[in-house]
Amino acid sequence: MHDIRLIRDNPEAFDAGLARRGLDPQAAKIVQIDELARAAIKQSEELQAQANAAAKAIGAAMAKGDKDGADALKTEVARVKAQLPDLETQARDLSAELRSILSALPNLPAADVPNGQDETGNAFVSQTGQKPELGFEAKEHDRLDPALGLDFETAASVSGARFAYLRGGVARLNRALGQFMLDLHSREFGYEEVTPPLMVRDEAVFGTGQLPKFAEDLFKTTDGRWLIPTAEVSLTNMVREKILTEGELPLRLTALTQCFRSEAGSAGRDTRGFIRQHQFEKVELVSITTPDTSDAEHERMTEAAETVLTRLGLHFRRMLLCAGDMGFTARKTYDLEVWLPGQKAYREISSCSNCGDFQARRMNARYRPEGEKGTRFLHTLNGSGLAVGRTLVAVLENYQQADGSIAVPEVLQPYLGGLKVLTA
Repeated sequence: MHDIRLIRDNPEAFDAGLARRGLDPQAAKIVQIDELARAAIKQSEELQAQANAAAKAIGAAMAKGDKDGADALKTEVARVKAQLPDLETQARDLSAELRSILSALPNLPAADVPNGQDETGNAFVSQTGQKPELGFEAKEHDRLDPALGLDFETAASVSGARFAYLRGGVARLNRALGQFMLDLHSREFGYEEVTPPLMVRDEAVFGTGQLPKFAEDLFKTTDGRWLIPTAEVSLTNMVREKILTEGELPLRLTALTQCFRSEAGSAGRDTRGFIRQHQFEKVELVSITTPDTSDAEHERMTEAAETVLTRLGLHFRRMLLCAGDMGFTARKTYDLEVWLPGQKAYREISSCSNCGDFQARRMNARYRPEGEKGTRFLHTLNGSGLAVGRTLVAVLENYQQADGSIAVPEVLQPYLGGLKVLTA
């Protein structure tokens, strides 16, 4: 959510930020509705004050025996109160319209975010490691021997497209990846491990920005709850409607959960394989911090995600997303793209975003600075640390061997009882 005061004070800058997102100017309309709403609220407050003063004067007139004066005042009170319902309705409707407009507008990009409308405008930041020299033509993960344990056919018969069974060695490898990521983030980077709810209420998905604009991307239960598209929703909303002390910050949280997405906007994309599923696992990183530390926290979070890839011996690059390619709530985003030799392409495996105070305003999440009476809105950050399924794909493709087996990365071998090779 946007700060209406900033829009009032600098409408040109607000519209310039929206333009970088590929959107038309909105400030003039927003300011007009805001002025009308505030005028209606002010008028209703003034009328209520008049009615209160007149009601008080009625008692004084009656005490003096001034019946005519009291009757006139009663008439005035009735006249004023008759106008109040319409004004209150007008103020409520205008305020709701203003909130509706603001809640549908994305966060404004940070100053150092490059311009651009899609992924072609993203900026290369760095790369780590080297592309593997396999010595044979690499297969895509879904072309590997199904007996390794990646079973799409059975899943399609049971659940339909975009589902998979993981069995045997691949299931164990997938579990090892999730455990390794949690251990790394909690032990080395100080994230608190959390097991959060997988179903949340409307206000939770509104707070993190999935509602109202992206409802079609979510799954909803028959009792009105939403299946989380990422643990970002459950974790970030832990501070909803709360006021933290500065001493409690930064708050760093991590969780390994199932995630659920309808993939409504991805028709025809990645319909084959394990890249884009309706149900998938992800290790989420969430940080809650102060405005003056959020940029440094963003770098720290991205480094935590990169460390997973580095320890796994995977080649990847860091990209800074352009204004038009960022997610709805982000003011700045780094994508980590891992090299997949089977696809001969880089694919996103983590997205780490600084949302500034955008989500905190939607959740009314604040903190009280040391020595101050007032409160300020928190800054929230979220990132994948990592998407487990996509990491599994990266390991299968990068560690495949000529005989069809999969070498187990050294860092994962302790989680697999010392197993070094997966075979069919």
